[in-house]
Amino acid sequence: MKKDTWTFTNNRNNESFDFDILDGSRGPAVVDTASFYKQSGMFLHDPGFNSTSGCASDITYIDGNKGELRHRGYDIEELTSKYKYLDICYLLLNKRLPNKKEAFDFDMELRHRSFIHTGITELFASFRDNAHPMATLSASISALSTFYFEHLDIESPAEMRLMESRIIAKIPTLAACAFRHSQGVPLIFPDIERSFTENFLYMMRAFPDGKMPLVDGKQKFIKDVEVRALDTIFSLHADHEQNASTTAVRTVGSTGAHPYAAISAGVSALWGKAHGGANEAVIHQLEMIGDISNIDTYIAKAKDKQDPFRLMGFGHRVYKSYDPRAKILKRLKDELRDELGIDGRLIKIADKLEEVALNDEYFIKRNLYPNVDFYSGLILIALKIKTNMFTPIFVIGRTVGWITQLAEQLEDKSGRIVRPRQLYVGK
Repeated sequence: MKKDTWTFTNNRNNESFDFDILDGSRGPAVVDTASFYKQSGMFLHDPGFNSTSGCASDITYIDGNKGELRHRGYDIEELTSKYKYLDICYLLLNKRLPNKKEAFDFDMELRHRSFIHTGITELFASFRDNAHPMATLSASISALSTFYFEHLDIESPAEMRLMESRIIAKIPTLAACAFRHSQGVPLIFPDIERSFTENFLYMMRAFPDGKMPLVDGKQKFIKDVEVRALDTIFSLHADHEQNASTTAVRTVGSTGAHPYAAISAGVSALWGKAHGGANEAVIHQLEMIGDISNIDTYIAKAKDKQDPFRLMGFGHRVYKSYDPRAKILKRLKDELRDELGIDGRLIKIADKLEEVALNDEYFIKRNLYPNVDFYSGLILIALKIKTNMFTPIFVIGRTVGWITQLAEQLEDKSGRIVRPRQLYVGK
């Protein structure tokens, strides 16, 4: 047998097949089974692709057992403590952090690209005003391709770079429009005097004349702590390796579809409560629990195998220790409590749930630690953002990851259309 190969033996007929073992720069090695069907006449069966590597990537690395998350080699703790969201965007897109001038130029470019065509704003008028913002956001992103289709050659690095900046800049505007339409209030256009994150809060909150609401007779300005909190949430959502929505983006992208169509597919995938919609589900569950006195009842339900109830915001498909993003948001939640004077009913319920889960053998044995969704919803509530905007905010943060993953896929000239096989069990 050759060195660095993995041998599969078919015990039905004693046939053996060798496949190369490929080593990455971090994490587990992989067995290259691309020729498995050709050699053996069989398929590999892996529902959910839990043990399958679908691509080679140098963007994001996760070690679920250690609770480690890195972008381009940088630990997420370092990135969120030293850099802003746009710096992380630049890192993902350019494989290095920006210097001061590059950071300024990138910021200015996004500010000026944040405006959307008036035809897009007219599109929102065709949606019902009680539609979920994720539905209108997905549709409006797909519609972007009708305005920019003729100006994009995905084979051109320069045009791809322009498209990347355009989509990152416009998503917050589209998300704010989706929210304001759902509230039945006029849309607000970007203010290029404001930073990326502050501008999003401005477009969400401002009156139709562009002024901010008054509190005690004084204009309510957006607080620095609010911008810092939301910027951190964007940063923690920037990319997360080959999750369901990223896989959707890569799958659609593999067909040669327009990049905006691929991003729209990612938005639709993210909407599910098992994925990006989990933070909204966490808040609904905390409201259902209603009071600290009811926690023991719901903890018992979560432990009961016969009960379909599942505690939202605990555990993760990849992390088998504490989600590193959750650690950062937990600290941020405590800071917001002090700086904004927050001590609401839902936070009290969440604090008690967290205390029980971190000290209960049932949860510890099953690695059911609080995850990023458990805390992000609480912080967004503290920022007075409505629950139907939680997942669109996830979209804003994740867009740079999706577009970086798609660009990486397009650069791989050996790539093929994504086409899994199946185990047929019908007649």
